[in-house]
Amino acid sequence: MTKGALALLIHGGTDNWSPERWKARFEQVCGDRRVVLLPAAGCDPSEVHYAAVWKPVPGELAAFPNLKVIFNLGAGVDALMADKSLPEVPLVRVAVDDLTRRMMEYVVLHVLMHHRQELYLRDSQRARRWAPKYQWPASAISVGIMGLGTLGTHAARILKQIGFGVTGWSRSRKEIEGIACFAGGAQLEAFLRRTDILVCLLPLTADTRGILNHGLFAKLNRTSPLGAPVLINAGRGGLQNEADILACLDDGTLGAASLDVFTQEPLPADSRFWNHPKVVLTPHNAADTDADAISRYVADQIARFETGGKLENVVDRRRGY
Repeated sequence: MTKGALALLIHGGTDNWSPERWKARFEQVCGDRRVVLLPAAGCDPSEVHYAAVWKPVPGELAAFPNLKVIFNLGAGVDALMADKSLPEVPLVRVAVDDLTRRMMEYVVLHVLMHHRQELYLRDSQRARRWAPKYQWPASAISVGIMGLGTLGTHAARILKQIGFGVTGWSRSRKEIEGIACFAGGAQLEAFLRRTDILVCLLPLTADTRGILNHGLFAKLNRTSPLGAPVLINAGRGGLQNEADILACLDDGTLGAASLDVFTQEPLPADSRFWNHPKVVLTPHNAADTDADAISRYVADQIARFETGGKLENVVDRRRGY
């Protein structure tokens, strides 16, 4: 019996994420299943049962009448959810251990960077100024994590092990041993009031778009050793009001920010974020996951699905993640 084909609809990405490299990877792990890189001559849309996608053009997936599962090659599915013609089949998001570990590394790195006053110390180095300041312990700082999915939960546990005070907030109630968890709009302000370093790992939905704004920043704790609260956003660019972030950095509402994501990517060359003295900027690579691990993950999911197994990490379309 001929296996249903796997179609690859991939737009953009670095050399390691190029469409051709994805095709080579999937051909290695998919056995005798046909892997089609679109657009491809001679591809019968009815033969396609699975699609692995990265930023597909709206309407592309609607062309396959026998599609059974869509696999998104990145963690965020907001671009797919915006496609009104998206077929009513399971949509699976990537959730591999490699991605979880890499996001934890990014969060811990940037929390420690601000905690250990690295912006000040690097400025001192450039100025050849030997002027160390008092360094407080990790226990003096409260890190608040918005978004308590797999990524947020793992980062929270590691930060607690280091010695930080850690709290979490999510749209729905979560329980993490040893960590105070807040939930819903009614508890958001209480969470913010005790947060010195705010880490955002929320998915982008209609409810969370623009949530990182002046009104939210003004509720963060202002009595910590940091002097002013810090924002770390490694979620999605659409979560942040960038004009508000810049204004809050300028007027002291925020003391610093680490930003991995932006509303427009690549970030325009004339953006103030590039040269702002209080900003640490990274090019959306906080969790630039091992693509080989992702291809194996997709191939294993397909094989399990075809033998009656349950798909993992299926997106709840009502919630958007």
